[in-house]
Amino acid sequence: MTLTRDDLENDALRAALEQTPQGLPLLSREAFEASLQGILAERTRGANVWVFGYGSLIWNPLVHTIDRKPATLYGFHRRYCLWSRAGRGTPEQPGLMLGLDNGGSCRGVALCIAADIAEHELRLLWRREMVMGSYVPRWVKLRMGKRVVRAIAFVINHAHPHYTGRLRMDTMVDAIANACGRFGPCADYLVNTVAGLDEHGIHDRALAQLHRLVTEACKKR
Repeated sequence: MTLTRDDLENDALRAALEQTPQGLPLLSREAFEASLQGILAERTRGANVWVFGYGSLIWNPLVHTIDRKPATLYGFHRRYCLWSRAGRGTPEQPGLMLGLDNGGSCRGVALCIAADIAEHELRLLWRREMVMGSYVPRWVKLRMGKRVVRAIAFVINHAHPHYTGRLRMDTMVDAIANACGRFGPCADYLVNTVAGLDEHGIHDRALAQLHRLVTEACKKR
């Protein structure tokens, strides 16, 4: 299964996860709505909304955008720090997903959503990113060349049961090379993220090293 825009329109991801027998932790509908409304309350009324993409939002955003630009976020770095027991793995063999963790900086892609459709598109984005409460959405400042813009970023939720803390390199390689879930192999997520960054002229040295090691591990299977 590949996550599609129709899935978001129909809230199909939540419906599918609610039927998972392993009882994955889902954000309640009340907490989901409160999270979204809290971010909307802080937006500049009538202005376009920027969202920071650092992983799959770069290569498969699913929301309608009117602009995309390379951008840098300071104070957070991109890291594999979230177990995936559904999308890119299973409870028996969990995969890993990227998150924004504290410290350093992160180069990614800023996505611009037009003001007149922002509330609808952000609801779809919440259905994609916030069903399990793995992230904490917040307003941040992005630097795009000499320009600084406010944007929404999804940083890792340290209190979430799927937060990994810091992992050994061999643990990450094994999980990414071998896990597969509802949305396909975990390795594909890494490959697509590296390719998406490359398209925007962004090189992440740590991600490139992990990509090389995972590629080697997959060849040995």
